[in-house]
Amino acid sequence: MDPLSHIVALLRPHAVLSKPITGRGSWGVSYARYEAPSFCIVLSGRCWLTIEKTAPRLLDCGDFLLLPVTPAFSLVSHPGARRRPGIPSETGVRHGDPEGDPDFQMLGGAFKIEPLNATLLLGLLPGIIHIRSVEGDTSRLARIIDLIKDECANERQGRTLILERLLEVMLIESLRWHTMSQEAIPAGLLAGMRDPAIAGALRAMHSDVRYDWTVAELAKCTGKSRSAFAARFAETVGCGPMEYLSRWRMSLAMDALCRGSVSLDLLADEIGYKSASAFSTAFRKRIGCAPGEFARTRCHAEAVVDKGSQRPEDRSQE
Repeated sequence: MDPLSHIVALLRPHAVLSKPITGRGSWGVSYARYEAPSFCIVLSGRCWLTIEKTAPRLLDCGDFLLLPVTPAFSLVSHPGARRRPGIPSETGVRHGDPEGDPDFQMLGGAFKIEPLNATLLLGLLPGIIHIRSVEGDTSRLARIIDLIKDECANERQGRTLILERLLEVMLIESLRWHTMSQEAIPAGLLAGMRDPAIAGALRAMHSDVRYDWTVAELAKCTGKSRSAFAARFAETVGCGPMEYLSRWRMSLAMDALCRGSVSLDLLADEIGYKSASAFSTAFRKRIGCAPGEFARTRCHAEAVVDKGSQRPEDRSQE
């Protein structure tokens, strides 16, 4: 599996919310920060987006936007338009003049991701992924979002599983498109995948995480000297190659520990540690607790959540 697919698989996007957002005339709305990832695609018209005191960004017809973590933001019909506080809603929203056909239409959505690895993995992605229709064909994303919209509107069998898969496809498509874009992006996984030399090293690590990689061996994959490769990797990805590999191994470890039924010896071997003790030491240093303690804490937390979600009549029978 390639790096982008690996990242999305561990994030496990699910529980999508999709709704129409329309406007007419002069309007503006501001929303507070919330942690859930969000996305939108402009169906007609245009608006201006401002995110946490940054310069306004034009969203034109056909543009797609993905926010891996949604900061405080505002949407306005035009620069200088008066803004009002927005209230999150699960249903369609109309801004501005309530009468007449809208001159702006957008489909917006939000979803949840696996919080366990979010901190480690989202740091590898840019804060804003903006795919402009003038720079490329966004019709594939539009079709995927149409399918998401259709699933959200109906209660068919298998709905949850299909939505999860559609979200994975949407994320991979947007991240893949961004690696081909010429827009400047911050250091991270996407910047690394755009650089042919660094992309080769990333694919090597992801394809064989068990291997005892060294900077020198990874440099051979790129045809560069050890020092030149290490400097370029750090500049492009935002951390050194061994740090990246360690983060990825810990993400895999936490995911496996939460699933349970895996011995530390086997887990250590699967992710490239010579022994269970070496893995435990590395895990404690990075995560702050022993693997066993981490697994027990997670299992207890999930059991509490599951019990809390039961109906009162079900709990009365325990």
